[in-house]
Amino acid sequence: MTDDIRLAFAHPSERAAASSTAPCDRISLRDYVVEVEIGAFQQERGTLQRVRFNVVVEVLPLTGPIDDDVDRILSYDKVTEAIGVELEAERINLLETLAARVAERVLLEPQAERVFVRIEKLDRGPFSLGVEIVRSRDGVDLDGQDHVEAPHPRVVYLSNDAIAAPHVTAWIDQLAAMGAPLIICAGAPNAPAPQASNALAQRRIDLLAIEQNAWTLAARDRRCMVVGTRTELDWAMKNDQICIWAPSKIVLDAVDGPSASPRDAVALVAWFATEMEAKELWIIGADAPESTISMRVMAADQANLT
Repeated sequence: MTDDIRLAFAHPSERAAASSTAPCDRISLRDYVVEVEIGAFQQERGTLQRVRFNVVVEVLPLTGPIDDDVDRILSYDKVTEAIGVELEAERINLLETLAARVAERVLLEPQAERVFVRIEKLDRGPFSLGVEIVRSRDGVDLDGQDHVEAPHPRVVYLSNDAIAAPHVTAWIDQLAAMGAPLIICAGAPNAPAPQASNALAQRRIDLLAIEQNAWTLAARDRRCMVVGTRTELDWAMKNDQICIWAPSKIVLDAVDGPSASPRDAVALVAWFATEMEAKELWIIGADAPESTISMRVMAADQANLT
């Protein structure tokens, strides 16, 4: 078998390596199978069939240390999200159409330079039928492509009295049922934080104190996940996961960071709600700051959110 024929049937990762003209890193999604209605033939309408995706994305190597930071890389969930968005947009007849749309959506990510997409139907016989395409950033017109609109969460600040309230779980029940992604925020615990003579060190200490309280709240409701990166927040909002914000990373990494001190937790949360383009900010058990976000303010002993 010649090398060209072997590569024709090789995995997209091997094809990518063989055809690369520049040093690139690669991420891959292998053997991702979904059930979907797809196909141009009449017998394919009204029925689901298994479709397998193999995708390889070439990205330019990062400059500087990665620092084990998920926000610096192209996350794998961006690839599965691209597939999901295109499958949900409309019924598609051709695998070629689906492959091209998935590739173009992946290339919307700023890190992506080239993408290989292989899609196979698994239920059309005792074999697999498929297509494979390759697209590069400089070969695709991305101007008409839209990014997936980020969800607009409901951000809720809970005071320490609210966190300690016996009905906090019932509040979370009601908030989670209101039809928007839920991000819960806390302030520092009542116990005083350690004091440092250096302002930058004190800022970190105060942010970590807030995160300690976030974990205290998470321990009261197992549905809640403490989250500290924008990538994790985006994933959680799209997957109906209730989050509790751990502020250190987002605050310290912000180019135009908050003017509020971590000791003014409510003002810090108002900044965060603006950054997340929240649909509204709820404040339970504290005074409201000045904010451009629509706000609802309630006492910590209020037993019913409605």
